[in-house]
Amino acid sequence: MALPNGAGGYQVGAGNRAETVMGAADAPQTATATATLTAAQILGGMLVANPSTSAATYTLPTAVAIDNALPNATTGSTFDLNIVNIGTSSGAVTLALGTGVTDGGNALVAVAVTSSAAFRFRKTADGAYTVYKIA
Repeated sequence: MALPNGAGGYQVGAGNRAETVMGAADAPQTATATATLTAAQILGGMLVANPSTSAATYTLPTAVAIDNALPNATTGSTFDLNIVNIGTSSGAVTLALGTGVTDGGNALVAVAVTSSAAFRFRKTADGAYTVYKIA
């Protein structure tokens, strides 16, 4: 049974629950050696890290830089970042906090070689975000 599409309503697909829900995404952002990440690199949703054979530390952008990139974000707004580490040998990736960004739980744990991790950023005030490692 198809879902009704009344005035102003929206229906995904033709009401077939077995239909794959698809989205759209730009190509993933990338990073290699130790660096300060830009707001664009973390707001793209996916960052492919390739620190090669040595560990790298990626410093998150400042909360003000994130606010500037997300002018409509309000307190409680969130976004997710997935880091995929394709480095080799001892090329683990560790996050460092930018000014105004706090660790809400395990965000600073290294992302091991050939693994990935998911992070959720939550705006807690103007110029302030908390980041949580969620997977």
